[in-house]
Amino acid sequence: MSPILDRLSTLGLSLPEAPKPVAAYVPAVLADRLLFVSGQLPFRDGALMATGRVPADVTIEAATSCARQCVLNGLAVAADALGDLDRVERVVRVGCFVACEPGFGDQPKVANGASELLQEIFGESGRHARAAVGSVALPLNAPIEVEFLFKIAG
Repeated sequence: MSPILDRLSTLGLSLPEAPKPVAAYVPAVLADRLLFVSGQLPFRDGALMATGRVPADVTIEAATSCARQCVLNGLAVAADALGDLDRVERVVRVGCFVACEPGFGDQPKVANGASELLQEIFGESGRHARAAVGSVALPLNAPIEVEFLFKIAG
């Protein structure tokens, strides 16, 4: 088994089937040694884990869990695109969009769900630049969407 899949197993996690696009875009684009993974919603077993805005409809804790699921979905897309997650040399950037109520300022707490899981999986090479942005609404009324940029080994 690959080191990344071993690490996921050690964490009690596994990759789901890569989610299919819900609109007119491709799941990932490989350009030179950069893999851009389209925004991932918190789908688990074919359904969104939660819907609505943080914190009115979805707690910070639940949204953080959703962010972790977005990572697993993003890695599943990356695995499909690359054939092997061990080709990921570094997590370069993560963009986290949080559907939230006006005045909510804890987007970084929600985004930490994604960031911390990437660091657990990839170690030091999982540390990344990040944006944590509040949004009035996201596709399918999801509470969070996460996009990824990975550097691929040459």
